[in-house]
Amino acid sequence: VQLQASGGGLVQAGGSLRLSCAASGFSLDYYAIGWFRQAPGKEREVLSCISSTDGTSYYADSVKGRFTSSRDDAKNTVYLQMNSLKPEDTAVYYCATLTVRFNCWGLESPNQYGNWGQGTLVTVSS
Repeated sequence: VQLQASGGGLVQAGGSLRLSCAASGFSLDYYAIGWFRQAPGKEREVLSCISSTDGTSYYADSVKGRFTSSRDDAKNTVYLQMNSLKPEDTAVYYCATLTVRFNCWGLESPNQYGNWGQGTLVTVSS
């Protein structure tokens, strides 16, 4: 079982990207999904959590109003739409499944997540 984040790239400040988180070997239907990022020399930061049953989402203050998480269970994929990107958004982005329950109770701690996959690099130029 594995998650794979994709869709990263180089974008100018103010631009947009949409990241995808695809699952192989299992269904995402019953999992809440978290998005994270890690910049060089910094700790992993939780950005959002989207619940499995109704898509309720929670966001970190650093991305609230700019990033939106959504899910398409038919495609077994979760998305992170990132708008108004800033140079400080530059990082490797990851997705993971919430292991403790079906729905998010807020952002949740990174140690509540599993099935970490390879990340995708987002670089925002000024």
